[in-house]
Amino acid sequence: MAGKVFFSVTMSLDGIIAPESPKDLMGPKWVELQRWLFPLRFIRENLKLGKGGEEGRDNDIARETFERTGASVMGKRMFDAGEKAWPEEAPFHTPVFVVTHEKRAPWERPGGTIFLFVNDGIESAIDQARAAAGDRDVRIAGGGATILQYLNAGLVDEFSIALSPMLFGSGIRLFEGVDASRVALEPVRAEPSQRVTHLTYAVRKR
Repeated sequence: MAGKVFFSVTMSLDGIIAPESPKDLMGPKWVELQRWLFPLRFIRENLKLGKGGEEGRDNDIARETFERTGASVMGKRMFDAGEKAWPEEAPFHTPVFVVTHEKRAPWERPGGTIFLFVNDGIESAIDQARAAAGDRDVRIAGGGATILQYLNAGLVDEFSIALSPMLFGSGIRLFEGVDASRVALEPVRAEPSQRVTHLTYAVRKR
């Protein structure tokens, strides 16, 4: 049985998931937005940040998101930023399909991550990701424009937002340009924690 297609992001109270400029992607405001993740035991282990770290529900959610993912899809902007920032053992440990116009041979990293570059559109990328994921889920990893393309195309089954209690000010807004006439949401779960509120919604076509 095929799994779900989902995305999972951290979002500020004013709806922003990343700075506008790629050079600021790992900057101070982005770090503040993602602050809830870095102390977690699972994240520290996966990013090779050292032993130890916090456990609890935030840590469980981070681990569960990783474990349900059999393959990922991302846009070229996210890949370009991550290629410079990820450790040698990239943190996916599954196939990652990069939607791009660039033709490039697969790029395999230690630890099971392989980046495959898809030149024929978002539908092709999701079909290949589903085949690679088997009965696990496919995660649309980002960035915002890629998530929006899949959401407006009716190809997302579910999404989760970690709502961070900060105001970003300006940047990439998750739902900027969403076709609200085609997308209906059903609340699944709301879980507050000390640092963020986890919101999960099922997506259906109107």
